[in-house]
Amino acid sequence: MSAQYHSKLTIPDAPFRPGESPDYSFLQLPSPEDTVRPDCMADAETVRQLAYSMVRVLDDDQHAKGAWDPQLPVAELLDGLRIMTLTRLYDDRLFRMQRQGKLSFYVKCTGEEAIAVAQAMALRSGDMLFPTYRQQGLLLARGRQLVDMMCNCISNSRDNQKGRQLPSLYSWKEGNFFSVSGNLATQFSQAVGWAMASAYKGEDHIASAWVGEGSSAEADVYHALLFASAYHAPVLLNVVNNQWAISTPQTVACGGTTFAARGLGFNLPSIRVDGNDLLAVYAVTRWAAERARLGGGPTFIELFTYRAEGHSTSDDPEAYRPKDEWQCWPLGDPIERLKTHLIERQQWSEEKQEELEVKLTRELTDAWREAESYGSLQEGPHWPLSSMFDDVFKEMPAHLRRQRHQMEM
Repeated sequence: MSAQYHSKLTIPDAPFRPGESPDYSFLQLPSPEDTVRPDCMADAETVRQLAYSMVRVLDDDQHAKGAWDPQLPVAELLDGLRIMTLTRLYDDRLFRMQRQGKLSFYVKCTGEEAIAVAQAMALRSGDMLFPTYRQQGLLLARGRQLVDMMCNCISNSRDNQKGRQLPSLYSWKEGNFFSVSGNLATQFSQAVGWAMASAYKGEDHIASAWVGEGSSAEADVYHALLFASAYHAPVLLNVVNNQWAISTPQTVACGGTTFAARGLGFNLPSIRVDGNDLLAVYAVTRWAAERARLGGGPTFIELFTYRAEGHSTSDDPEAYRPKDEWQCWPLGDPIERLKTHLIERQQWSEEKQEELEVKLTRELTDAWREAESYGSLQEGPHWPLSSMFDDVFKEMPAHLRRQRHQMEM
């Protein structure tokens, strides 16, 4: 008699829940010296192991080691530390403003600062960025004024999006920063299309796009991977795996393997990197950018990190994960790691870090005061409702002109 088999439904869950003690000893973290750095024009099969391993440069003592060490000048490392510190202080300030009723909503990137800052440092100013709402470090690294970012979050008279977007959904045409979309993962396909156009025109500009690991389950991601592979688009496709998609653990979206491994099915070089290591993120991004500029096509990158705060100001992470999980994260705090690395090299100190934070806090205070001079959330001035018709059509259709006229009467 043949054996009886029954199907079994598996429900993925988080490794730890509230009240449990986080223990990440199950993570296999290779030492920086053990990771090979292939030629940037190597094929996907040659790079295959990097989709399952992890590129690291800073070891557990924050010493730079291994073939992936980008050998960045101290001045660039100090600038990276400054921008990461500014990003965190900016987040903290705007979070407090939201809690005081001065913003309607806000999204922080605490714990993920190295990703945006390092990747902005590794790319050129002419490269197009297609971000999510957690890449504010890209703007700060490219020199966006604090006042303009704050006005965008307040939605006041200086808001370059005229009050039409949620706070944190920035846009900056002059900085080649594509408008952040509230529709998940649409930016992946848009980045591939932009990169295809750049290649068609014979330019050396490339595109870089980001999605969260939860959003990587969207169909847009797979459309983008297919087109990037088929047309050899000069694009970097980044999945920021911060372990949580709002309250959903990354196990629901990963399918039992790494996110980087998905790129292998599209014959893309795919690399998993320590997202809390500015040097490693810089090195992998520079490798992928050089590959794209030389005609090698796209690279799929998983940035392995941890979302230290709630998903947004509307979220309470203690409802679904241990309160101290961030403190137990084995890859640490990206700012602390780079600071320690520079101190170990006698290029920085705790005193200098404190002085920097005082200076940046003063700049943020002055910027907020100036931003509010252009209007506040409570008192305005706000953009008129009729402005919703602007900037949509080159020539407004007659029926919309009539609707606008009726609204303004």
